[in-house]
Parts: sequence; structure tokens; C-alpha cells
Amino acid sequence: MRKITASAPGRTCLFGDHQDYLGLPVIACAIDRNIKLVAKENLTETFVLNMIDIDEIRIIDIHATFDKLEARDYFASALRVLRRYGCKPTTGYTVTVTGDIPINSGTSSSSALLMAWIRFLIEAFGIDHEVTPDFLSKLGYESEVLEHGEPGGMMDHFSIGVGNIVHINTKKPFSFDVIGTELKGLITGVSGVPKETIGLIGELKGNALLAIDIVKQNYPDFDLNASKIEDLDRYRNCLPDRLIAYFEAAIKNYHYTKEALKEFEKPVLDLQKIGALMNSHHEVLRDLLKITVPRIDQMINAALKAGAYGAKIVGSGGGGSIVVIADPQKEDAVIKAILNAGAEEAYVVNVDPGVRIIDNIEI
Repeated sequence: MRKITASAPGRTCLFGDHQDYLGLPVIACAIDRNIKLVAKENLTETFVLNMIDIDEIRIIDIHATFDKLEARDYFASALRVLRRYGCKPTTGYTVTVTGDIPINSGTSSSSALLMAWIRFLIEAFGIDHEVTPDFLSKLGYESEVLEHGEPGGMMDHFSIGVGNIVHINTKKPFSFDVIGTELKGLITGVSGVPKETIGLIGELKGNALLAIDIVKQNYPDFDLNASKIEDLDRYRNCLPDRLIAYFEAAIKNYHYTKEALKEFEKPVLDLQKIGALMNSHHEVLRDLLKITVPRIDQMINAALKAGAYGAKIVGSGGGGSIVVIADPQKEDAVIKAILNAGAEEAYVVNVDPGVRIIDNIEI
């Protein structure tokens, strides 16, 4: 009888929220809050998924092909995708799922669960492909986004699959670089206000793409990936008032992400500079895309007043969590301030090496 333990981290987006679906770059990192799957071989031909934290049990026939997918059923979509690559379950497992990633908070608990599930299945049953961080990340993206026709990008899967701090270039041809393995003074604050993902991303994506399309019709030479913040005045005149903010947000967020990349490529990180760029990025998310809520704003203001260098909302918005960069000497004061501002949780996080198998043993 085999026992396999797989672990996958959450992630936080440092720069580039609402950018990956436009083909613009993102800087994100895996954080040391994890989903863990402990799988023990059983004598049935079923996966018995015991999700402790949400008090649910699910049983899946190992031969199920899932011709029709239920919305957001990532256990099923992963099995469907992996079969295409030659990963075919041959025996049942009882799988206990636990984690300390806050659910629905913008730190990718659902993608972490999916990536841990994929990594376990490959470990248990093999696959017709070299297992690399890149390949695992692509499997996650296929299973979560492509199979379900959802509007998300690749940031979550590559942050979790590759681990560390990654610069993800989402335009074709897609590429990524690990740009760091450590970031001191990193704090996550969880608002307790559930984020609003799919509807919000769909609306913002639609408006941004429409604005870019109108600019291209008026200026055929316009290339979003070559755009500069100085170009804004030239292009915004052709847009209807209701779309200007979406276009301006895309250009500005891209600018701050490029500037942040220059900082991360330096041999010694200047946390104050990175924090200042983070603040500028957050202003765009708050004032132009309007994805914050009062509690998030209060948490960010409190963090900055307590001496944080920078803070921003993470992910799709409408709630969720914030990421903060603080002087490592002031972490406790910043955490206390965030909690006093109404946060459900706040804690220091470290950069995580990514999805992995912890053990595969005979019992």
C-alpha cells in the first residue's frame, strides 16, 4: 500500500493584477501557506476525497471520464486533462485534504488544491511527459481555465507550479523567469470579505479589451506591449468616457510592473522603492478599476501609517486580501495595525519553492 503526500503553496501577486488576461507581464510569488494532500492507497476503485477544512467528502470513480463538467469542478477537469497525457488511474486512494490558505481571499486556495491534486495523480500513476515546473503549471492552466472556459490567466498556475518569485510574460510566445527566492518584510492581510472573481474579471477584461480595440482602430500602429505611460494623452482622446479608466489602468499597471522588474533584477533589493511602486499600482486598482472595498482600504491605510513601505490589494478584487512590504523590523507593528483596521488575519509570509511531493512511501 502506498502513501503519497503532495503540497502546493498559495500565491500573492506583487505586480500586474488585471494584466495577464491582456497579455501583459505579472510579478508574483508563491507563499508558504499550503494545501496538503495525504493520499493512501485503498482497495476500492474510487478516490475518496476528505476535505477536512470545509467538512466535505467526495467520492470519484477512478474510471470516470467526465464527458460533461460541472462548473468549477477542478478534480474532474484535471482527471480529464491528465488522461490526454497518458496519466490513467489504476487504483483508488483515500485522500485527506488540509490547508492553511484562507479560502476565497485572493491567495489562490483553489489553484493550490488543483496543483496538489495534479502533482499527486502524476506521482501515483505516471504521465507521458517529462515532469517539469513549466509542464505542471501548464496542466493547471488547462485544467482550471481552458477546460472550464473561464476568463482567468496563467499567473496562479505558474506562481504555484514554478514557485519562488516569478516574472511571467503572458503574451505569445509565453515565457517566465524566476527573479528571486526571498523577499523580506512580506505580509499578507486577509479582509474576511469574500472576493468576487469570475464576474468581476469578465467585466474588467471585456472593457479593457474593448478600449484597446478602439485605440487600435484609430491608431493602427498601437502596440500595448510597447506602450509607455507618456503615450496616454495621445490615445485616450479617441475613447468614450466610460472606457478611458480601463485603458489608463492597463498602461499604468504595465508601467509599474516594468519598473518593479528593474528593481527585482538588482543584486540587492530596495524594499522602499518596491513598496513605492506597489503603492502606485494599488492607486490604479483602487481609483481607476475600483476593485477595492472599504475594509481593504482601511487595512492598507493602517499598514502604511504603521510604517509599511507599500501595500496593495491582491487578485480580482471586491474583497480578498492585501500584500504588504514592510521594514522587517516593523513587521509586528504593521500586522497589529492591519488587524486593528478590521482584518480577519494578518501574518508574515515567506517565498515558497512551489508544488512538490513531500513523500511517496510503502506503508
